[in-house]
Amino acid sequence: MVRALRYRNYRLFFGGQIVSLIGTWMTTTATSWLVYRLTGSARMLGLVGFASQLPSVLLTPLAGIVVDRWDRHRLLMTTQTLSMLGSCTLAALVFSGRMTMPALISLCVLQGLVNAFDMPCRQSFVFSLIENREDLSNAVALNSSMFNFARIAGPAVAGVVIAAAGEGWCFMADGVSFLAVLLALAAMKVAPRTPRAAPASGARAEFKEGWRYIARSVPIRTIMTLLAAVCLLGVPYGVLVPIFAGKVLGGGPHTLGLLMTASGAGALLAGLWLASLRSIARLGRAMLAASAGFGASLIALGLSRVLWLSCVCLVGAGFGFMLLMASSNTIVQTIVDEDKRGRVMSFLMLAILGTAPLGSLVVGTIADRLGAPRTVVLEGACCLLVALWFARKLDEFHASVHPIYARMGLIPEAALAGDVAAPNCVS
Repeated sequence: MVRALRYRNYRLFFGGQIVSLIGTWMTTTATSWLVYRLTGSARMLGLVGFASQLPSVLLTPLAGIVVDRWDRHRLLMTTQTLSMLGSCTLAALVFSGRMTMPALISLCVLQGLVNAFDMPCRQSFVFSLIENREDLSNAVALNSSMFNFARIAGPAVAGVVIAAAGEGWCFMADGVSFLAVLLALAAMKVAPRTPRAAPASGARAEFKEGWRYIARSVPIRTIMTLLAAVCLLGVPYGVLVPIFAGKVLGGGPHTLGLLMTASGAGALLAGLWLASLRSIARLGRAMLAASAGFGASLIALGLSRVLWLSCVCLVGAGFGFMLLMASSNTIVQTIVDEDKRGRVMSFLMLAILGTAPLGSLVVGTIADRLGAPRTVVLEGACCLLVALWFARKLDEFHASVHPIYARMGLIPEAALAGDVAAPNCVS
């Protein structure tokens, strides 16, 4: 279950990231509560989510080209340093009593600009830390477990800190936590990556090359379509969690921390289950189950008016969404060509982040009219329809991706017996 930790560089990355991500989730929780405390508006919660994600949508395609050209180790140190400065600025504004909604939105936009480069770089960098491709799925699963352990610990700690001392200390703790990942990156022994010269055809041609590669790959384009639909129609429920904590369940910051911790617990279970798998052959069906389970959990959450039942629903939602995300990431990272990895991962991030801002804005607006519970029920129903679409595509998906696994030696040839023959991953 932890075989990827035998690689020294990955151990350093894992240790640094888990500390930093706990701080990041403290900031995420504190930001949501700060917006709710200042405005009490679902629309403003949606607007802040939109502002933090929109820059990534606009810059992610460019970021993929940069990640493929530049040294990923140095680029990651730069983005992490900038993120640290952003969190410290949030803390300074809260401590000084100068925090306003325009200032908060501006800082969210700046962090979104940094994330546009950080996320595809981090995803691509992890692959270079794993020497054996057979251990890649384990590394991706451990990343998911690490991320979701932080989702449990971060909001839980944030709820206590906010109630005791205010949001500013959450932002400060996040700023300090970035030192862990920066020290880990500095301690790594990574061979310098020679920057790839820009081709004479320019960045536009590189962008088109990456797009054509994705469009021709049946498994990659199917995964990206599925993720885009789920992130547009279902994931924005997260911006409404403070409404559930305050108005629906009658709680406060402790309740918000508990709800977000429940979601993180479900996601952690998904990561641990994936880490225990020895083969990636079952991930296609896991993605289908995850999509359907996520939608059903959202419907149940919208109907719940009891804290313990809402927590159970969020455990299911967290499990379903993380299982979908980690399975998709594993498959794409396994089959993508190395020279296009940065661009493909940037498009994968775009499939997620490109739809989430619009979804956050729309969901916040709808919730102001229909209420948060009805809005979440509607989101869940839409996700079930997406799962039905993927179920009809599943045979084609398996017929395209299983021969690639077999050629790479990841599954035996006998595993193809039930699949429709397919010469490669493109069509």
